[in-house]
Amino acid sequence: MRILSIIFLLTVISLTANAKVKVIATYPYIKSIVKEIAKDKVDVSSLSNGKWDPHFVPPRPSLVVKLRNADLLIINGAQLEIGWLPPLIDRANNGKILPGKIGFLDLSTLFDLIQKPQVVSRAFGDVHPQGNPHFYLDPVKISKIAEAITERLCVVDKGNCEFYMDNLKSFKEKWQIKLNEWSEKMKNLKGTFVFEYHRIFDYFFLRYGVNIVGTLEPFPGIPPTTSHLLELIDFAKKHKISFITYAIYNPKNPVQFISKKTGIKPVLLPHDVNSLPQVKDIFFLFNEIVGRLIK
Repeated sequence: MRILSIIFLLTVISLTANAKVKVIATYPYIKSIVKEIAKDKVDVSSLSNGKWDPHFVPPRPSLVVKLRNADLLIINGAQLEIGWLPPLIDRANNGKILPGKIGFLDLSTLFDLIQKPQVVSRAFGDVHPQGNPHFYLDPVKISKIAEAITERLCVVDKGNCEFYMDNLKSFKEKWQIKLNEWSEKMKNLKGTFVFEYHRIFDYFFLRYGVNIVGTLEPFPGIPPTTSHLLELIDFAKKHKISFITYAIYNPKNPVQFISKKTGIKPVLLPHDVNSLPQVKDIFFLFNEIVGRLIK
């Protein structure tokens, strides 16, 4: 009996020692970057689906289970998850992934965010007090995100740190090649005017000198009104607008209404990994955004 107990104990110790670190990402783009760095050394999953509005994720019980078993939680931050994540963390009752702990990483703290409101009021829509949270759609920022993820993986999984650092170096080299390619392709769009449905691609357009001159939402998160759309149509008659961009979860009717009245080209852009079938990882995400804009 004693021998069996020892064998059982050694088996448990062995399984524990070989157990992979469990990483939970709030969004698919984060999961994709983790996979670039960690490969098969960690178990990583996303709480959100790439086709969903990132502001609203259904609070399913399965998400609580994921968080309960997590060693590391990586969030976008800047209150993008504020409407759905905090209750899930509370229910998970996992002290390792609470804000301030080693198992919690908020990517928004890496950057100075744009569009910080001077006044926070519901009268101005769904305002993010810390600024526009969609910083990850600036491709130049991805390298810094990858560095922060690698650094945290090295803390929670010291044994594989050298592996992670090697993959980070390789990733950054490949990413720089793509940055040069995307920059060259976007040159002809510098200085052009665009309408957006929601201010989700601002960081991307700012990076490449594209001017956002109107949004279909009168205020963030507020559905378009007829009067507001007519104002945009009137503006478009006086200025050359190259295209209207929108995400897969945005209603198409307001986009089509303006397009039919003005002839402006509507362009569906992927906002996250897996938002469109061909957007399989972080590289495909920006390949597709650039490709659709220059088509």
